[in-house]
Amino acid sequence: MDLNNFAKTCRKIIGIGLNYKKTIAELNISTPQLPVLFLKSTSSIIKEGQVIKIPSGCIDVNYEVELGVIIGQSGADILEENALNHIGGYALILDMTSGSHLSFVREKSLPWCIAKNWDTFCPVSDFIPKEAIKNPDDVNLWLTVDGEMKQSESTSDMLFSVAKLISYTSQVMTLERGDLILTGTPNGVGPVKAGQIIECGIKGIKQMKFSVENK
Repeated sequence: MDLNNFAKTCRKIIGIGLNYKKTIAELNISTPQLPVLFLKSTSSIIKEGQVIKIPSGCIDVNYEVELGVIIGQSGADILEENALNHIGGYALILDMTSGSHLSFVREKSLPWCIAKNWDTFCPVSDFIPKEAIKNPDDVNLWLTVDGEMKQSESTSDMLFSVAKLISYTSQVMTLERGDLILTGTPNGVGPVKAGQIIECGIKGIKQMKFSVENK
């Protein structure tokens, strides 16, 4: 499998919720003791040049910039000390979320599926070689909407390290070559509307731009 083509060959996307300390403080919620996992459909993936579409019935669609980890070596029950060896590369990700649906399912203690899996809700960058990111636990993520800075934070604020996320996830499900782990988003999450432009990046490494339209 050619990891450069991960957007087309990815079999599963594993999202991590509530993985930034400042976000947890901003939401004034209890700190998770283990990573919060959810699945995101591969049919939600789009590439730069395509458009983020707001479905009818989604009152507020929120941006979430994230570091994506692409699995290069399959494995189950991966030890944390060996976890980084299973990375094949990285990607810059937008985990778009229907905020109204997420609030509803959280209140009812229901799965997050309806909030996360709409078509176009997983914009991804081109493949980033593993060598381009020396330490995934210390890169700066940023995001602007119409040129206004909304998110800017280092992955050093993550509650669980990339190695911990890989190891823990592999205890739940076998990680396969080409799988994509979304490592969580920093504080500053907010809504976008049709006609706006989202730009985001990993400082000094990769950036991308997407326009937003109504479906």
